[in-house]
Amino acid sequence: MNSFQQLKQKIKQCQLCIGELPMGANPVFRAEKGARILVAGQAPGIRVHQTSIPFNDPSGVRLRQWMGVDEATFYDANKIAIIPMGFCYPGTGKSGDLPPRKECSKTWHHQLLAELNSIELILAIGQYAQKYYLQNKIKKNLTETVKCWQNYAPQILPLPHPSPRNNIWLKRNQWFEKEVIPELQLRVSNLLAQ
Repeated sequence: MNSFQQLKQKIKQCQLCIGELPMGANPVFRAEKGARILVAGQAPGIRVHQTSIPFNDPSGVRLRQWMGVDEATFYDANKIAIIPMGFCYPGTGKSGDLPPRKECSKTWHHQLLAELNSIELILAIGQYAQKYYLQNKIKKNLTETVKCWQNYAPQILPLPHPSPRNNIWLKRNQWFEKEVIPELQLRVSNLLAQ
């Protein structure tokens, strides 16, 4: 077993915040060294926790539509790495799922990213991924960050979360599907064709 496989095994066995997780630890991510695209999400929901398949929910359906890829391509870890900011389901709060646990990004992200030398595009989905990957380049809110997507190109593309809970945001920000989605699909298509 090589060092990358050992790292992934350590992450799958991670128990760092087990006492804070309502359904126990079940780190959900996918990554192989050949991946050219990184989907940096937030944290698994209940359905993803139960199935251990990232974006195995309506959010995933929409994300695949946005990217212009089918399920087989999306789940091919040699093409697309899927690494959420928090690997385990964090539980539910007053207005939906709790934020991703910070232990994952602090402990594991830099180690995983150091191994993923082929990544050319990072899809920073939601405010937590955007704060991590854009750091001080982030704007005052998610809408402004996504509106300024060209500032982060070609390596990072900030996206809203594809959750059905964001339908109102999408209706209010129709420029997103007119301007950003075609660019996203073009970038994804070009990288997968290489």
